[in-house]
Amino acid sequence: MENFTFYSPTYFAFGKDTENDAGAYVKRFGGHKVLIHYGGGSVVRSGLLDRVKKSLDDENIAYVELGGVKPNPRSGLVYEGIDLCKKECIDFVLAVGGGSTIDSSKAIAAGAVYDGDFWDFYSGKYITEALPVGTILTIAAAGSEGSPDSVITKEEGMFKRGATGDAIRPKFSILNPALTQTLPPYQTAAGITDIMAHLHERYLTNSKDVEVTDRLIEGLLLTMIHEGPRVIADPNNYEARANIMWAGMMAHNNSCGVGRSQDWNSHNIEHELSAEYDCVHGAGLAVTMPAVFKYVYKHDVMRFAKLATRVWGCQMDFDNPEATALAGIAALENFLKSIGMPLTFAELGAKEEDIPKLVQALCYGDGRPGYIQGFVKLDTEDCTKIYKMMV
Repeated sequence: MENFTFYSPTYFAFGKDTENDAGAYVKRFGGHKVLIHYGGGSVVRSGLLDRVKKSLDDENIAYVELGGVKPNPRSGLVYEGIDLCKKECIDFVLAVGGGSTIDSSKAIAAGAVYDGDFWDFYSGKYITEALPVGTILTIAAAGSEGSPDSVITKEEGMFKRGATGDAIRPKFSILNPALTQTLPPYQTAAGITDIMAHLHERYLTNSKDVEVTDRLIEGLLLTMIHEGPRVIADPNNYEARANIMWAGMMAHNNSCGVGRSQDWNSHNIEHELSAEYDCVHGAGLAVTMPAVFKYVYKHDVMRFAKLATRVWGCQMDFDNPEATALAGIAALENFLKSIGMPLTFAELGAKEEDIPKLVQALCYGDGRPGYIQGFVKLDTEDCTKIYKMMV
């Protein structure tokens, strides 16, 4: 296990009707004038936004609104939010929605107290200062409600990149599983896939003797395998929703990633798909992960074989561990298919003729050095082969 520091101060309020206490939590964490940031659609139609505003009114907390967040959140709305925060003297950002809304809120919070271009943070600069952020989660997927991370798509060039810093960890997050019960099955399945991707990105490590976090990751993957089909079969299964929601937070607040190197190649490769085609991130990961794993598994066959036996129940073949590793990857593919996720470019709406453009953006776009580095180093030739494996 490697040296590490870990700081995760988010206050979680979990359970039914907890969104009605949003105003009290904003007040507790020092908010006086709030930017309520959201997408629209179901947040408005369901009455959730009205309940949130009432909770702020009850605490005599002023607020302004900024809706319009889209999946794969865009830089243009972030700039609008930063300007609004500065103009209105906002001192707290409240995200009401899923990972895209939370990520956009974090970007606004960082940019509102920064003299330069907020995109500096998405080009490698660490975030050390930001307005406080609170969240009210409406989909279990990205894990942004507990993480120090944010992903934004830069509209100039359509580069999808991430930023990080403990300053953007939410001060509080309200997690009511009942708010996810109206999600379409496809969105629920995409969220499950994203959670499983966060776990795999940490499991693929070159660090040795990390049994504690290995077991945490394995346990959370087993939870997703158990609860995923239950919630697809019965969208109103509150207990299944609750387990998935908490697993999603644990998968990405980095409690499973401390003391070990991590991968993130699958996410980087997928980001080009959702930036180019505006596909659902989790669906893109369902196409990307199996291809990446089949390409890199020989780098550490026994790590993939261990995952296959401990999580997917495959029989270990000590004479041919590669077969065991591949059986585990096949089991993942079968699971993703069973919950309604795509597995190919065609199902995702991606085009084989676009692969050179995707590779160029992935390996060179926005100042990258010609490769991506994770569990293994992948150059343009590697990435081209991986994309072609998805066709």
